[in-house]
Amino acid sequence: MSNDVAAAPAFGPGGAFEKFKKGRFFGVSVLLVLTVFFWALFKLLSPSNFGTAHLMGDYLQTSIQYAVGGCGFYFIVVMGLFDFSIGANIVLSSLVGVLLSRSMGYFGLIAGCLLCGALIGCFNGFFYSKLRIPSMIVTVGLMLILESVANYVVGLDKSGFPGKLTKASILAFNHAPWNFIVAITAFLLMVFLLRFTRIGTYCNAIGSNEAVAKNMGINVEKYKFIGFVLLHFFVGIMALLTVSYGKGMLAVTGMTSMDRNFRPLMGTFFGVAFKKYGCPVTAIVLGEFIITMIFNGLVALDVPTTINDFVTGAVLLAIVTLTNRGIKGSVVK
Repeated sequence: MSNDVAAAPAFGPGGAFEKFKKGRFFGVSVLLVLTVFFWALFKLLSPSNFGTAHLMGDYLQTSIQYAVGGCGFYFIVVMGLFDFSIGANIVLSSLVGVLLSRSMGYFGLIAGCLLCGALIGCFNGFFYSKLRIPSMIVTVGLMLILESVANYVVGLDKSGFPGKLTKASILAFNHAPWNFIVAITAFLLMVFLLRFTRIGTYCNAIGSNEAVAKNMGINVEKYKFIGFVLLHFFVGIMALLTVSYGKGMLAVTGMTSMDRNFRPLMGTFFGVAFKKYGCPVTAIVLGEFIITMIFNGLVALDVPTTINDFVTGAVLLAIVTLTNRGIKGSVVK
């Protein structure tokens, strides 16, 4: 019939498959395929030491801690910023929570971790905005300060077990279901902030083009400050899960806390890479689970730590590169 509009081909430009490739379900499907692939690969190579139901539960409980931190990291990474003090915040917030739990139980543990984390975010955001020097330089200095404060907090604990959660009555976040409840609450908060508030929209706008964002009337400095506060609030939640899961925390010096920065950051890379599919939170959660599986799979194969780190990093770069290929001719920031 001459008046009928020809249907778009299923696999051509504007077709159903092309639309599917740009949608949320495609991004989630890719992540699920990667999850199954790495599980099957390591299960095949090490059937007795990897991938059992019990071990998968352990992997998941470990990965959700990093995923919570990765959600916080997203707010500043998407704006092109970085923070080296994450690990130091985890240590200090954990130690403050443990110290307060001696006299206030769960309330002290939760409030100590979350409020200390958020307060550190306020300091970081304030110093970054006032000093007007790169975020990496500011946060390296703050990392050294926080490590020193953490050692001072340890000295305040006169219990005989500094930094350790010795009471079984405050270890609910050490295992399911409470650790999952805390983590899922953090993920839902992240979804709410990204989808239903200006924070997510403005952070993405600032990261895309800061000059244009300013011309649109967005208070760039304000939202960078908010980004640091949200980052460290989520890190406070991560500290709560971490100190509970490990039943304690050790104070460190000499930038040793920096090691704790990178596992949450890996999940954030997944979130940024899959942002175009509209599923950054799902990508962070599944990305951290994939990374945890790779790490433990290599351990099950008795791979040396140095090779383990190399392979994990290489796989991460490959996944992010393949899923975050820019448009031809675009400028990479």
